[in-house]
Amino acid sequence: MDFLSLKTTSIKKKLIIRSWIIMDATNQILGRFSSKIAYLIQGKHKPFFSPNVNCGDHVIVINSNNIKLTGKKWINKKYIHYTGYPGGKKITTAKNLFDKDSSILIYKSVRGMLPKNRLRRLIMKNLHIYHKSTHNHHSQKPKFL
Repeated sequence: MDFLSLKTTSIKKKLIIRSWIIMDATNQILGRFSSKIAYLIQGKHKPFFSPNVNCGDHVIVINSNNIKLTGKKWINKKYIHYTGYPGGKKITTAKNLFDKDSSILIYKSVRGMLPKNRLRRLIMKNLHIYHKSTHNHHSQKPKFL
């Protein structure tokens, strides 16, 4: 038996091949759509996936204004953050956040699905969200998923 063939190899940064993918958010449900995005920007669909290396693809999300939420989540879903001051707890509903900027809703959803470590900040740079169907990444020749 050849024991050299059973070694686990780890991918190096210079060997990573990144592609660009366009995803349309029109009539997509936020949670299911965000889980697909998180899967792609982490690189879990690739055979050389490694959890300690940023090996995912770049994902371009277009039409973020047309994302959907099911049930009464527009009113009942709350986003809470703390400013750091006494009495500085801020609560925002999903509808208010969507009216302010619809890309924040997708951004927060995807960010919460990624591992909570230093690599999350680097992985989130692979996500590009646009409100309309136009984007600035034509030179990268992205493919529709």
